[in-house]
Amino acid sequence: MNISRLKLITFDVTNTLLKLRSSPGKQYGEIGAIYGVLRDDNKLAENFRKQWQKMNREYPNFGLRSGLHWSDWWKQVVKGTFADTSYSIEDSKLDHISTHLIDLYKTSICWQPCFGAKDLLIYLSKKEGLTIGVISNFDPRCSTALENTKLREYLKFVLTSYETGYEKPDPRIFEKAMETSGIPDLKPEQCLHIGDRAMIDYSGAKSAYWNAILVNDKHPEEIRQKYPYVDLKLIFQNLYDLHVYFKNMK
Repeated sequence: MNISRLKLITFDVTNTLLKLRSSPGKQYGEIGAIYGVLRDDNKLAENFRKQWQKMNREYPNFGLRSGLHWSDWWKQVVKGTFADTSYSIEDSKLDHISTHLIDLYKTSICWQPCFGAKDLLIYLSKKEGLTIGVISNFDPRCSTALENTKLREYLKFVLTSYETGYEKPDPRIFEKAMETSGIPDLKPEQCLHIGDRAMIDYSGAKSAYWNAILVNDKHPEEIRQKYPYVDLKLIFQNLYDLHVYFKNMK
């Protein structure tokens, strides 16, 4: 892969450009405590994981095709996370907690740039003829979260699964990115997607005939054992290492 031949580079967001400052269990516990709802963080983490999986299974893409508004989708996740058989919580209190958390997850209180993210975006934004964007399985808060963490200014566009109607690894979201870029006569082989998940990001990009790079802090051999189709040379542990790789390209 030669960066000089690329015209479009897109990034995943969660655990690629941005990471959470603390786990959902801890964050939910802190906000619950503000409203007098005390729960064990570990129990909240377990509940959150179950609710996230349940809602994704029953109402995929934040409820888009079921008619469930994305904020109501998250309210159900929050309420399910705080569910407890020992005693009930007033609906009004759960509504306040849900609204607080939904707003909080737009901000730099919850999100921070991943190691090397800003420096890499600055470097790529200075490359003549190169467009940078985002393709993320995220709800409409994505662009605001990137703004609040000072990364949005380096991106021409932010595409989310909720707003496009397609979730990675569906190739149609990659095709939509090519269209949104506005680059004339753009070809798939001139595009690169960078993300942290082999089945979602790497496979999705490849299914659209794009180039793909995986950024994941697991050992490359461990990833290859589970996903043998991933090129070992295109696995990086962080965006700093990827930055160095790009700079060393001839």
